[in-house]
Amino acid sequence: MKRIFNTAAVWQLPLFLLLILLPLQASPAWLFFATDALIAALLAISLNLLVGYGGMVSFGHAAYYGVGAYACALLMKSLGWPLPLALLGGVALSVMIAAFAGFFCVRLTAVYFSMLTLAFSQIVWAVCFRWNEVTGGDQGLSGVPMPDFSWIKQVAGQPDFDDGKLFYWLALVIVALCTGLAWMLVHSPFGRVLIATRENPQRCTFIGLNVRHIQLAAFCIAAALAAVAGGLFGVFNRGVYPDFVVYSKGAEILIMVLLGGSRSFWGPALGAVALLLLHQESPRILEYVLEKSAALGVKIDLGSASASEYWGIVLGLVVASLTLMFPAGISGLLNWLRARFKPGGGAA
Repeated sequence: MKRIFNTAAVWQLPLFLLLILLPLQASPAWLFFATDALIAALLAISLNLLVGYGGMVSFGHAAYYGVGAYACALLMKSLGWPLPLALLGGVALSVMIAAFAGFFCVRLTAVYFSMLTLAFSQIVWAVCFRWNEVTGGDQGLSGVPMPDFSWIKQVAGQPDFDDGKLFYWLALVIVALCTGLAWMLVHSPFGRVLIATRENPQRCTFIGLNVRHIQLAAFCIAAALAAVAGGLFGVFNRGVYPDFVVYSKGAEILIMVLLGGSRSFWGPALGAVALLLLHQESPRILEYVLEKSAALGVKIDLGSASASEYWGIVLGLVVASLTLMFPAGISGLLNWLRARFKPGGGAA
């Protein structure tokens, strides 16, 4: 335990302090991005408990994210629960659904496991999409209330303090707590056993470990963390919609994990930030490329579409390049750079 915290403190504490101070200087647009990135990072880390540490590639992780978001939104909007209690309610419901789905999923392996997680995700999406009386159907739930920050403003003596900054700090604390729990979990004996089930489930069975129980526990823990991320994003977005649960959302989370590197704890968080940055900046990159191409006499006609509609081209090129050169993702690239440029590491 002491070694874990010593290792973490090297660079994580300064980063945490930087994140605390960020709202004091960031513009509203970048504060919005930072809040979005925090929540996405937690979501990607939650999936990596299955993909990176458990060797279980889930296509349906968005289901637990969406269930957490819907449950939290309903509890806050209809029953007036405060955010912490509503998050716990979303976690409880997600874990119950994950325990049921995971009971069947962990009995399969490889692509069969992935397809079954996708099937359960589609069931959850269908319920959210069709249960108009509760979920709002295809219109979703809008008008999710923000937490009441009035007592914080009174204590701080700043009645006009910005709610966006206060929500960022609240999200930062919750994400930090959840990430800290995930960090301790993967470095605990349970995390080591989970890695062992990924590497050699047959040998784990031979020495008396119940592989299915271990995988099911990881499945439920990952769902709980995803539910927290979903609940936070529902409040941040001021609404919850079926898009939170659709299969393409599950693919997006998986891309975050693979882009950042599934064999690293922080890799998925880096992948989440990188994906959001690509989504935000790729239209500018594409417009720059089009301008340079036109200057060289190569005119590319996008028709009536805008550059923002082609952001997937930039994403695809980046992901393909990274996959070909660094299969371990951004974390693999950073490890290569660290080995390359450390003293005696072979830098030119």
